Amino acid sequence: MKLCIRLFAVLRERAGTHEVSLDDLPDGITVAELKLRLGQAFPELGDLSSVAGVVGTEYVREDRVLLASDEVALLPPVSGGESDYERGVFRMVSGGIDASGLEEVLIDDACGGLATFRGLTRRSSRGRQDVRYLDYEIFEAMAGPEMDRIFEACRARFGPEARGPLRMLCVHSQGRVLVGQTSVVIAVATPHRDTAFAACRFLIDTLKERLPIWKKEVYADGEAWVEGCSHHAH
Repeated sequence: MKLCIRLFAVLRERAGTHEVSLDDLPDGITVAELKLRLGQAFPELGDLSSVAGVVGTEYVREDRVLLASDEVALLPPVSGGESDYERGVFRMVSGGIDASGLEEVLIDDACGGLATFRGLTRRSSRGRQDVRYLDYEIFEAMAGPEMDRIFEACRARFGPEARGPLRMLCVHSQGRVLVGQTSVVIAVATPHRDTAFAACRFLIDTLKERLPIWKKEVYADGEAWVEGCSHHAH
């Protein structure tokens, strides 16, 4: 199988081209495996661990199986600069989030505290014990700008306390998330642990109040929208 991979920003500059291709790929290759092979074939790309995979126009998980017909792109975080995480980085992914090592992109030698929150889909909810999966709907055009405003509010509130960098990451699922899978990850790195804990809690609490995200619970015998989860006016 052959795949062409589009590159952007710092990755495009490192490769010297906006697109590279790999031949003789095995059927069933995942995004994670593709990144590994790409790094071996083009070492000038550097570390790809924090690079997001996109198929078509949607972020995909690391375990997403790729097809020969897929249009694949790799996106560095925003503009690829270290200061992006100090402004806050927000990503949306389809399905459950592969959270393993996700927060490691925030590690910085000026930060001694790293706090991470993961929201997991549970089987029991509101008196029912038969939740099959959640279905998240996001107003994408508004979600990014609103999350930027939430990051800004977090910087204004906790930046002076941090006495150094305040590095933030938010990843949220859209679409179907199965029981046991991760639907949201919030991570904060700061010089001191108390500020990391407080800023992490502020981000998840404020996100649930303000971000235009709706959640539907799907049961064995029906479904219901969950009101008041992530779509309050402010």
